[in-house]
Amino acid sequence: MAAPLVLVLLVAVTVRAVLFRSSLAGLISERVEVASPLNAWKRVVEGLALLDLGVSPYSGDVFHETPLIIYLFHFLIDYAELVFMITDILTAVALYLAIQDYNKVLFKKQKLLLELDKYAPDATELIQTPMEMYYIPLKVALFYLLNPYTVMSCVAKSTCAINNTVIAFFILATIKGSAFLSAVFLALATYQSLYPLTLFAPALLYLLQRQFIPVKMKNKDFWLYTMQYTGLYLGSLMVIICLSFFLLNSWDFIPSVYGFILSVPDLTPNVGLFWYFFAEMFEHFSLFFVCVFQINVFFYTIPLAVKLKEHPMFFMFVQLAIISIFKSYPTVGDIALYMAFLPLWSHLYQFLRNVFILSCVLVVCSLLFPVLWHLWIYAGSANSNFYYAITLTFNIGQILLISDYFYAYLQREYYLTHGIFLIRKDRTDPMLVLK
Repeated sequence: MAAPLVLVLLVAVTVRAVLFRSSLAGLISERVEVASPLNAWKRVVEGLALLDLGVSPYSGDVFHETPLIIYLFHFLIDYAELVFMITDILTAVALYLAIQDYNKVLFKKQKLLLELDKYAPDATELIQTPMEMYYIPLKVALFYLLNPYTVMSCVAKSTCAINNTVIAFFILATIKGSAFLSAVFLALATYQSLYPLTLFAPALLYLLQRQFIPVKMKNKDFWLYTMQYTGLYLGSLMVIICLSFFLLNSWDFIPSVYGFILSVPDLTPNVGLFWYFFAEMFEHFSLFFVCVFQINVFFYTIPLAVKLKEHPMFFMFVQLAIISIFKSYPTVGDIALYMAFLPLWSHLYQFLRNVFILSCVLVVCSLLFPVLWHLWIYAGSANSNFYYAITLTFNIGQILLISDYFYAYLQREYYLTHGIFLIRKDRTDPMLVLK
């Protein structure tokens, strides 16, 4: 398996190196779908220029990245292209190793449940075999590295690529069962973009499952382990924030980074849902609706935790998708991360209802983004409504795709337990209703 992975890595690096040296690099870096006000490379360069002049990079309204990012590139600015290529490679390798380990755990779990007769006799055809699982880690790495969204984010030098790397290492540490490293990387991911806070719940559920601790409110071990993991997470987050303060000798980065993410003052068009809505809204209503929009990211965590407490890996996948759809400044790089996990759920394809249509919707929308942008900004024959319409369609397509996978996952789990060939007492075919 190492040889195919190395080949994929070489192809990915070659594609990126060619694009970095082409005239397309400048064009891609200006695309609003790829770079947002939060992670655009030109804003990082502006922050570095202010830092070199002895001025706080947060004194203006241009730079909104974290202090660790600006100090990282303060020393590596001349090797920026190499840094972004390495981050993509590290992300792919981390995902590869994480899925490889997850498949081993999943296979052992399946074997145990078979021995305990937990599966229905006629549902054995739904059980994944080692041969089916063998190439999934490679496919995940391939889906991430050669996804056009990932390639464009790397070529644009969007710091979203670094966020993805941190989240990938968090997933790897969680699947390996290391509570300390999982908490550290989750704290770093939260520090970078705030929204990964919602990944706390699936990570905790997975680690509890690894420790064979049942999720019960009256269980002392459950509360003890939860408090330990919470303490590690909050402690790591405080250390990182204090380190940022010592680097800058100022707390200016908190309102400039997290206040910017939460209040959404910059309404530059992007692939998200915020910009058009607040551009058209009266000012005195904006605070209420900002709160409503921001709650969307966090609101689904609790019901999903209740429904998917026995399936934390799928919970994590759904949560990553929710973050990429409902965050205030999304880019295609965020979408690429959760899409890399689609091969992991290849066994659900027979239960998916609209995957072909929704895939076509996402592809067509991706192609229409630059077309409608040109008609609006350059040709003047369209307006913002056209661009937001395709943005809305793109996000609805993602929501329906994730809903389709969610339904398919629950349907497969039901069939595994109750059997595929269900018959009512009156000998008629039943209708499956998920509650």
